Amino acid sequence: MGNKVKYNLKNVHAAKLTETTEDGVTKYTYEAPQAIPGAVSISLDAEGDSSPFYADGIVYFRSNTNNGYSGDLEIALIPEWFRTDILQEKLDSNGVLVEKSDNAGSVKFALLFEFDGDVRAIRHVMYNCTASRPSIESETKEDKIEPGTETLSLTADPREDGLVKSRTGDTTSAETYANWYKSVYIPQEEEAKG
Repeated sequence: MGNKVKYNLKNVHAAKLTETTEDGVTKYTYEAPQAIPGAVSISLDAEGDSSPFYADGIVYFRSNTNNGYSGDLEIALIPEWFRTDILQEKLDSNGVLVEKSDNAGSVKFALLFEFDGDVRAIRHVMYNCTASRPSIESETKEDKIEPGTETLSLTADPREDGLVKSRTGDTTSAETYANWYKSVYIPQEEEAKG
């Protein structure tokens, strides 16, 4: 594993994903994105392979697979709604968050964000994320208090229909850009040519 590059974040949101299958067709439904305040950084590695096929002594053909991304999402404090909706922790009658071994499975979600300091403020969405339980970290220093953070191991897999991520570009409409965090952007199919 090489050194992961950490990117400072802002405007981080997550939107719960529900998959339903009817007549062999999978339908993807996203809830409205909810803000995750206090997101610190994200570090992601692209997952996939590049496989050369040699013929006539040269690389005749190269197949590339896109298996999404994996990495870490660092947050000052994971919000309670994310713990219950996504990490499947349960609130008991006293409002205490309970983690049990039988609810270890994470719910899938879309992650929306932009990078702090990005002059063009490109907005991103990854469509099919899962997060593992956070490690527990706390720091105590005698001369100064360092706030601890919580780090989620994040995986962004391709959806079954192949969709991995989208980002705003130079010609993204102002309306689409402004509404990026209101609902999960779904790519529009290009009209078939001729």
